[in-house]
Amino acid sequence: MQKLLTSEQIELLKSFDTCVISDAIESFSIRLRNEGFSTAGIGCLFNSFPPMVGYAATCKIRSADPPIVGSRYIERTDLWKHIESIPAPRVVVVQDIDEKPGTGAFIGKVHANIFLAMGCVGAVTNGAARELLGIEASGFQVFAGRISMSRAYVHVTEFGIPVEVGRLTIRPGDLIHGDRHGIISIPHELAAALPAVANEILDKKLRVINLARKPGTTFDELGKGLKEIADVQPESRRKGAKPRKP
Repeated sequence: MQKLLTSEQIELLKSFDTCVISDAIESFSIRLRNEGFSTAGIGCLFNSFPPMVGYAATCKIRSADPPIVGSRYIERTDLWKHIESIPAPRVVVVQDIDEKPGTGAFIGKVHANIFLAMGCVGAVTNGAARELLGIEASGFQVFAGRISMSRAYVHVTEFGIPVEVGRLTIRPGDLIHGDRHGIISIPHELAAALPAVANEILDKKLRVINLARKPGTTFDELGKGLKEIADVQPESRRKGAKPRKP
């Protein structure tokens, strides 16, 4: 993992929604524009919460059938040791690997409070969550594929490995940003530079919005404004540094 962000840098990233974070990442041209974010299968459960930012701790679960050994997830508290090995703030990312994910819910109000006590700010799963009122009251953000009333046979099969949720591959230690639009993985090497670019993009978008609301604005003016948004570049590219090829 590269150099960790300070608490102030984390808070700054939380002041932006995922859309402008996505726009800012695109301006660096280090990955394809259709990569790095969730595209299907998960949704934000608490839209009124502020954006979530944290480092990923990962695991895989099953819930449809009993485990070969043991009875439920409680025998796999070694998962907690993996979570604590990831820098705070943490996001627990859970891939349900059943053929039909979400029979049982791993994330409920008890685990939400346990994870909060461990420095986690939220969880992401293609599986299910339950006890939503209790989770919401705790302030713990959750992105999930569905809602379930039961734990069924939830048990952890692996942890500390790459997982896939919402068609996004997430590795332990990845920096995750999420809000009502979904989740996005922030390249570590860009994290500290993103706020300045995001602010520039927001300023240019506001200018176009104001132009659109102004009587008499011409198509040429609007077109120029849109081009300025699309042409935003980070300082490193303005100085002639060659972008890494996707």
